[in-house]
Amino acid sequence: MATKLTPSLKHLLTLRNPNPLPSPSYAHLRKVLASTYQDAQAKDAETGWLVLSTCTLLTLNRPPTLSHLWNFVAETDGGEADRQLALPLAVNRAAIMREAALKSTIFVGVPRVILSLAAFHDALDDEVKQQLRSVSRRDPAPDTAARGRALWDSIYAPFEQKLHDKLGSYHPDFISFIIQAYGSVLSPLPGSKRMFGDESMNDDPDQGNLSQALGSVVGVACLRAEERVIPQLTSHVFGLLKARHLKNQNGEDVWLSSDEGAAWVLRTIDAIVEGVASEGPVEKSKL
Repeated sequence: MATKLTPSLKHLLTLRNPNPLPSPSYAHLRKVLASTYQDAQAKDAETGWLVLSTCTLLTLNRPPTLSHLWNFVAETDGGEADRQLALPLAVNRAAIMREAALKSTIFVGVPRVILSLAAFHDALDDEVKQQLRSVSRRDPAPDTAARGRALWDSIYAPFEQKLHDKLGSYHPDFISFIIQAYGSVLSPLPGSKRMFGDESMNDDPDQGNLSQALGSVVGVACLRAEERVIPQLTSHVFGLLKARHLKNQNGEDVWLSSDEGAAWVLRTIDAIVEGVASEGPVEKSKL
């Protein structure tokens, strides 16, 4: 039996700002992206820039900005118009953006991620879509909780048990849910990690896999852009700084987890937020 919305329900759904905010035009946003990307290039932090840009724009809930970001990074060297990336490079960057968006779910929730991923997916060329992984690597596994607890401990030490018990006191299943989410989504998957300049196709088993440092960049970007969640933001800044103690980090992760790198992450997020807020010509979101 079909169910229909009554006129009164339809009217109620139009109230209280139901739609995402409009997006700045691509020309306006491109200036912000170009400026921050050039700064990232100078610091060899292009992967961090791509991750924080994805998560910042997603958190601001302006879905077309994800398609704008993709159009920008799909250009050779992040800005040479009409020169498209080679397919393996484009697939790698799309996979990194998609993975960062997935991890954002933990910080900003499913609805915003759905809207932004839909806009991003629509912007991808068919040949890129065909090369993105289509089989989940996150089916429930016995080691998920252990991996989640290990990540939790590394971020929140020396207060990991105290915070674990505190959140568990709010609801016994709440902390279990968080640990499972950390293990299945936020923690790096086993295997090699991918960086901005890597190549990838659909036979790459580690497509889009982000390091622990970049996972912390996801949290910092979402929470900084979300605003008014300073305890959680502070915790994940500490998590980024603690990543400096991990073994076998690449040079970019070493720098991102330094005091200078963490400060750069925060300032770059702010620059993107302010650039979007200034808007210029706007585009309405498509639902």
